[in-house]
Amino acid sequence: MNKQEQALRQAVSDLKASAQAFMDEGKQTEAKAKIEEAKNAKVALDNYLDVQALITAEPQQPKAGIQLLSDPEPTQPVAYKSAFLKALRGKTLSESEAGVMQEFKALLSENVNEDGGYIVPEDITTAINLLKQSSDTLEQYVNVQPVSTNKGARTLERRADSTPFALLSEYGTPNAMGEIVSPKFDRLEYVIDDYAGFLPVSNDLLADTDQALEQYLRDWIAKKSKATRNSLILAAIATLTKVAFADYKEIKTTLNVTLDPAFSVGATIFTNQDGFNFLDKIEVADGRPLLQSDPTNATKKLLHGRPIVVLANKTIATTGANLVPIIIGELKEAIVLWDRQQLSVDMTKTGGNSWRTNSTEFRAIEREDVTLWDDEAVVYGQLDITPPV
Repeated sequence: MNKQEQALRQAVSDLKASAQAFMDEGKQTEAKAKIEEAKNAKVALDNYLDVQALITAEPQQPKAGIQLLSDPEPTQPVAYKSAFLKALRGKTLSESEAGVMQEFKALLSENVNEDGGYIVPEDITTAINLLKQSSDTLEQYVNVQPVSTNKGARTLERRADSTPFALLSEYGTPNAMGEIVSPKFDRLEYVIDDYAGFLPVSNDLLADTDQALEQYLRDWIAKKSKATRNSLILAAIATLTKVAFADYKEIKTTLNVTLDPAFSVGATIFTNQDGFNFLDKIEVADGRPLLQSDPTNATKKLLHGRPIVVLANKTIATTGANLVPIIIGELKEAIVLWDRQQLSVDMTKTGGNSWRTNSTEFRAIEREDVTLWDDEAVVYGQLDITPPV
């Protein structure tokens, strides 16, 4: 296989890999384009092989007086061919044929570069293969409010018990009209902070790679944005008072008693992998599992009719004392993400150090704040899952 054939085969392999990568990402349009390119590359390869087959079919006669280096002794090709075909058919070789095959193996070996390894193509593709991993997005569970200033406040009615009107007698005697207690209000403030970073990339790399590196880097930066918002949301959740659950039955008590019915009816139960694994193993009466399958989605589970959201242990970890988080309630009523500016990605080849270092700098900036809105909308429970001794 010469360099041209190797290059054509590599092009077909790379285009197929790129098409598969786009398919895995759900990018149908890009995948279709790569498939067409792969088909064209395969046609080019087939045409080249057809031409080479015609050329090799014509006997090449060496010039008089010139002995080709690759020509074996006249009797060797016949012996090699006969022994090779017998070995291929699984037949037993004679002692002389075995010797011929051993000699042939010594002449060519792909394990030694100079004996043939250099002509064996390597299966190397330049397509970037993404490793599958969990990607929790907590933003979808909280209240996202776009804002147009870098700081502000909201006015909240202070929660209080409602008391009935007092009895009023005719003409106010003996029971006169009483004064009603006036409502109280609180101010919830937010202050927008900037979160940013930059990534320098060699211009040579951007120019020489056959991959859509720029788009890949933008997607990679977007993951950093998701991690930033997750950390801010988890930090706000962590400010809630943590309640020690004696056992898993405390979850039902929280839904029935601790939470206001307005929050309980629409509550979601959040836990991590360790917490879900613990709950998923529990069996109640008649061997029935504690967790029930969601009839609308077989991959989801329900507990007391409420959906369970399983977060990765990497997102919210189990503490060293084997305490798993059991967060119950409505996060959209408890947490607000004040969004001043969603992720903005810019690039420059002249600013920063780009001009002097012959590089392109990618810069990412987003502006936001996360605060508690109503700390009674969620209960942060901690359940000890240490196995009994």
